[in-house]
Amino acid sequence: MTTNGVTDHDVQSVSVSGINPALQTPRKSYAQTPKILDLPRLTEVQLRSFEWFKTSGLRELFDEITPIVSFNKNLELHFGDFYFGEPKYPETECRERDITYSAPLWVKIKLINRDTGEISEQEVFMGDFPLMTDKGTFIINGSERVVVSQLIRSPGVYFDADEDRTTGRLLSNAKLIPDRGAWMEFETKKNDYLTIKFNRKRTMPVTVLLRALAAVDDQLPDELSPIKTGESDEIMALFADIDDDENHPYIESSIKNEPVWDLKKNQTVAEAALIEFYRKMRPGDPPTLDNAREYLFSQLFDQRRYDLERVGRYKLNQRLGLDGNIPRSVRTVTKADVVAVVRRMIEINTGKASRDDIDHLGNR
Repeated sequence: MTTNGVTDHDVQSVSVSGINPALQTPRKSYAQTPKILDLPRLTEVQLRSFEWFKTSGLRELFDEITPIVSFNKNLELHFGDFYFGEPKYPETECRERDITYSAPLWVKIKLINRDTGEISEQEVFMGDFPLMTDKGTFIINGSERVVVSQLIRSPGVYFDADEDRTTGRLLSNAKLIPDRGAWMEFETKKNDYLTIKFNRKRTMPVTVLLRALAAVDDQLPDELSPIKTGESDEIMALFADIDDDENHPYIESSIKNEPVWDLKKNQTVAEAALIEFYRKMRPGDPPTLDNAREYLFSQLFDQRRYDLERVGRYKLNQRLGLDGNIPRSVRTVTKADVVAVVRRMIEINTGKASRDDIDHLGNR
């Protein structure tokens, strides 16, 4: 028999890879061209992603928070190996009884008492962990749900510029976005000074933060740190090779917009800037030097609170030309990163560099 020039000999059964043939409905193909590739399993992305999360992803999460230390530093809680128990109910019963298809998650916990040296180990039930079915769905309260993939902005730094309606000049801005932690938003004002908005709160001249960074240690050795004293001469020297427009001196203008530093006895300008930064961020707390130093360190240099992720560090190094200076294992921001961001903003303002295409898929 012939149908539209295609004989029965040309009719073939098409199978979908990754699915049990016994469960498939045979599909007839009347195409005149031969089949080259099997149809892929379209849920493979979800299945592989969830399998990675169950094995490697959870391990990374536990490693990030281990150890948990008590306030007085005498107790430490360590998360060890973990495993999943058997699901309490099969998939079909979960659908019928309107319950969640899940498995118990158990973690080996070790508690260390630093005062006595005592170590206690125990397996702890962490909760019921929803499981993905073979179809790439979750059964939540008896209803099948699907996780929709979404393209979000990747961690890293992004540069843009707005045109000043009065002068026609491009005024750059930048966002330093971590995977977890405080955002830093930089902006160029019309009167040529640069500001930073930290954690979407108060705005201040960027040189206040640059000075304050001199009073806190990051994860790089001292010889790799571009900021050591926070003095005006040091700050100006960091940008002298690019901030050379006498009509638009960006760093000098930023310094002029700082508060007047009324230094106390034996107090450095870096310490005064650190306290000013803390006063801006935490106006209700007493602005002591120890509180300010601990706050800035925890916000930028503590990986438990600030994490660029591997992709964020890679993109930051590539965009700012820091690949040879900052190891990719450093996943917090560094002083060199902040200086490089400010330098790139000045280069965009002076036409020596270009802004980013925020909508480019490479930034997603």
